[in-house]
Amino acid sequence: MLTTRHTGAMLTSIKLPIVIRAEINLVLVVVTALGLLSRLYGINFPKAVVFDEVYYGQFVSLYTKQVFFIDESGPPLGHMILAFGAYLGGFDGNFIWNRIGAEYSSNVPVWSLRLIPALAGSLCVPLCYLLVVELGYSHLTALGAALLFLMENSLIVQSLLQFLLKYMGLFTYFLLLGLAAVHTWQLIGDRALSNGVVLMQVVTRFLALVVLPLLLYLGFFYVHLNLLYRSGPHDQMMSSAFQASLEGGLARITQGQPLEVAYGSQVTLRSVSSKPIPCWLHSHKANYPIRYENGRGSSHQQQVTCYPFKDVNNWWIIKDPGRQDLVVSSPPRPVRHGDVVQLLHGMTSRLLNTHDVAAPMSPHAQEVSGYIDFNVSMPAQNLWKVDIANREAEQDVWKTILSEVRLIHINTSAVLKLSGSSLPEWGYRQLEVVGDKIYKGYQPSGVWNVEEHRYGRSLEQRERELELHSPTHIDINRNLTFIAKFLELQWKMLTVKHEDSEHKYSSSPLEWITMNTNIAYWLHPASNAQIHLIGNFVTWTLANLALAVYVLLFLSYLLRRRRKIEDIPEATWCQLLQAGVVCAGGWAVNYLPFFMMEKTLFLYHYLPALTFQILLIPVVLEHLHTHMLRCASLRRALHGVVLAGLSSVYLSFRTFSPLTYGQPELSAEQLASLRWRDSWDILFRRR
Repeated sequence: MLTTRHTGAMLTSIKLPIVIRAEINLVLVVVTALGLLSRLYGINFPKAVVFDEVYYGQFVSLYTKQVFFIDESGPPLGHMILAFGAYLGGFDGNFIWNRIGAEYSSNVPVWSLRLIPALAGSLCVPLCYLLVVELGYSHLTALGAALLFLMENSLIVQSLLQFLLKYMGLFTYFLLLGLAAVHTWQLIGDRALSNGVVLMQVVTRFLALVVLPLLLYLGFFYVHLNLLYRSGPHDQMMSSAFQASLEGGLARITQGQPLEVAYGSQVTLRSVSSKPIPCWLHSHKANYPIRYENGRGSSHQQQVTCYPFKDVNNWWIIKDPGRQDLVVSSPPRPVRHGDVVQLLHGMTSRLLNTHDVAAPMSPHAQEVSGYIDFNVSMPAQNLWKVDIANREAEQDVWKTILSEVRLIHINTSAVLKLSGSSLPEWGYRQLEVVGDKIYKGYQPSGVWNVEEHRYGRSLEQRERELELHSPTHIDINRNLTFIAKFLELQWKMLTVKHEDSEHKYSSSPLEWITMNTNIAYWLHPASNAQIHLIGNFVTWTLANLALAVYVLLFLSYLLRRRRKIEDIPEATWCQLLQAGVVCAGGWAVNYLPFFMMEKTLFLYHYLPALTFQILLIPVVLEHLHTHMLRCASLRRALHGVVLAGLSSVYLSFRTFSPLTYGQPELSAEQLASLRWRDSWDILFRRR
């Protein structure tokens, strides 16, 4: 016992050392520092709007003021990151982003606005290094890849001034999913692993690569929609229910409206379709021409159109065909799904009508008019059945904003529909409304919802006209859930596209490979200082050459292996194949889809593909050095070629750096000497 106590005391008196071992990759540290230096240098210059800053800056201001907007180019994360940088810099959102080159006022924190994109661009340099190492290549090869990234002028410009987080990133994500799926399939076939281990691997990968990205995507939109709670410039692209959930705008107009549409209700009917633009059912004191320019005749009755602006002539009264009164009874009699109604135009007292007369711009459809009795053999056909498309029960009540309604003509079964065509001058260029007899299924152009609504109380026409000009009343709450708002916003982002117009610096994908185009991002108003999106010409050339060599190597090995000739070990073949899938595959999935896109394209759309293509340069060089050049003299020659190539890359980087950073200012003669291609648009002033 004494011995035991003594031994225990001795043990407790001994202090065991705690050893912490850390390995620092100095090469990685150096390339990271160089990446930061190259991207953060001159970040404050110029203190003026540079190219797409005129576009993304508007969103930053809207975020700062918490005003709703839509940007169909991608999810909101990129904009939120830029807005976060602006917030850190104390930006109040007060700047007019109306032209490239506009000088920033003192309240715009230029440094913090550009800091996060520059940091993201800086970290791409060490990321490139780590990716090449992960592919199984040497640290020297990875260093070469990092240096090529470091001295790529186009990537520096883009990281300094722009932050592209768009749906283009899906191409790389799908490539990653494909690689993970193949690797998981191989894992499933590995008999050395137990069923439990395989199941755990599959579930973990599914959670990490599918569920987590989906949750993050939803989370970004949750933050986006909670931040932007105020009415903004893009409200009209959204449904009435969405607009009513925003502070101000339509919410201010519709607050207090009755929920249930009743006989005698005064309503405005908004087309659910936003193509070509949002609009409301409208009529005015103008008739269709007796005869159109093509010789076809019309009913010469009152025009009914869809008008893309708020107007008193957008108001209609829901009338009971069996009664003459145009006021809401007490208690109100709600209109339900399947009810037959008449729609009386509030300002002209014409009933909504359609008949077997060809529509002016869509002769396959029926004309829709405000009926006028001209004492000819053209009787009124003004009865419409209410069909609630999103009803929950057969006796559902027609609800303000919430109900999506089809109006089906009783006599002809035609559906009241927005055709998408515009009327000529006699129709004031307003949008055509028709009766479509071949309407099938759910088409937004044939669906309407009540946006503004009041219970009519005036018996006389003169009093009704005054009532139609007055605001609505009676409080009712219509807040949408997050999921409902997310789904609507996502659908609008994917389907509503702004008309793309030709741009001076737009280009085709074929021009990108050889950098046959450039983009002038900024030009000093009084000097020759300027910034251009121009890549490192030597790097782009080497990248194209590396891609061609890789394809030849791959096809050669593939054919020879088919003939049972194995020039390289199986492990080397797998490594080369994996590098090709990542690098050549990454180039392909980020480049080829642009040939199928009908949108205005720019050189910067090629940069994601270029980043993968550049990685092929050191990959191909190491393969040639290790597995094909057996002779020492040939290897020494390759060393010389590599050294000469890196020197050329550096010289090209230095030569074009004044156009990358915007400084120092060059003379007209120096700028002219940088026009290595006739198609490049380099601007200069002669003094």
